[in-house]
Amino acid sequence: MIWFVPAPAQARTILIVGDSLSAAFGMDTRAGWVALLEQRLAREKLDYTVVNASIGGDISANGLARLPRLLNQHRPAIVIVELGGNDGLRGLSLEQLRYNLGTMVSQARASGAKVLLVGIELPPNYGRRYTERFRDVYRRVAREQNVSLVPFLLDGVATNRKLMQADGIHPTAQAQPRLLDNLWPSLRPLLLESLTK
Repeated sequence: MIWFVPAPAQARTILIVGDSLSAAFGMDTRAGWVALLEQRLAREKLDYTVVNASIGGDISANGLARLPRLLNQHRPAIVIVELGGNDGLRGLSLEQLRYNLGTMVSQARASGAKVLLVGIELPPNYGRRYTERFRDVYRRVAREQNVSLVPFLLDGVATNRKLMQADGIHPTAQAQPRLLDNLWPSLRPLLLESLTK
């Protein structure tokens, strides 16, 4: 059992643990949705520091392994978990994905942080059964852990070729504002709630 000291009331850090979708793959990091989030927080005078611990190519098992150190180092008020896409693309166990994400959420909550779970969907060529089961992993974890869920980070982007890079997996710089807009309605209440504590 890993024990965490709850974050102090004045802690105002947002920790993002993700993969290439949050690491601004294929573009200047200043164009990524995380950098845009920092700009929006400043514009709305929401006093948060953003720590982007996202690594391109990361799978959920790696994120789980890294999380305890990140929690102890940064003492975040909010943790955004954006992982699983690479698990799905590699055809890894969905039960293991569910365990990894669920454990990450549990550990983040035990540290005193609020959690936003960010879902992803797989291309249809992975087959209807697998893609539906993959999508359901995020819903089940969010429901079981009672945390906020963004169902699909690339909603409105993935099916628009103009907003996707040539690999068909990563969004372009032009798509990044939409990614932030997909997150913001679920993130903003957590930001405001944390500021009142």
